[in-house]
Amino acid sequence: MSGPVRTFRHYRNVPERVWRWPDFSPAEIACRGTGQFKLHPEAMDRLQALRDRLDKPLIVRSAYRSPDHNRAVGGPKASKHMDGTAFDISMANHDPVAFEAAAREVGFLGFGFYPRSNFMHVDLGPERSWGERFPDRAVPFAREAPPAREVLAQSRTLRGTGAAGVATVGVGGVEVAQGVLAEAQSAVLPLVPYLDTLRWVFIALALAGICVAVWARIDDWRRGLR
Repeated sequence: MSGPVRTFRHYRNVPERVWRWPDFSPAEIACRGTGQFKLHPEAMDRLQALRDRLDKPLIVRSAYRSPDHNRAVGGPKASKHMDGTAFDISMANHDPVAFEAAAREVGFLGFGFYPRSNFMHVDLGPERSWGERFPDRAVPFAREAPPAREVLAQSRTLRGTGAAGVATVGVGGVEVAQGVLAEAQSAVLPLVPYLDTLRWVFIALALAGICVAVWARIDDWRRGLR
């Protein structure tokens, strides 16, 4: 499905009808120094195939270079960039080993490795390679082993706060009962003094529960469980 190689004075002059690479734009592939653009359909087909295979964006740092711009940046006299068949791709979001393997699978033959600048050069060939290969990278987001935690039903903190909550509700219930009984008939009035004692029992339980919860939390932190 390749077509003829065409050169445009500026990337804005590329007709929309000839652009069939959805993950790229003429501005990304054009000369960074002059805006000129050489459309090489076979090279673009392989670049799009590489994008599809990796299923990640390709950050194009350099693609086509006009002869003047190639001299200005110190490129080789026979640089494939001037043919529109070479691309310098950032490795910021790629594993270099996986990237190289995928690039070879879609048909790129020339590879240049630039780990210090964090990009890889790929072109249509001839088959060759140069530069120092990228060092092995650690997995960027290593899965950490979750810290040991208490089973929820066995949590000392939960038990302490639960006891404190129940006791607090009990205090409120006793006060409500006192109000009701105070308005009741005289036959039940003798029970009111006992409710004061029950209220203080609940208050003591609440304080004990809070103390247990605080102690459990401190002990968990000390043992590294939190």
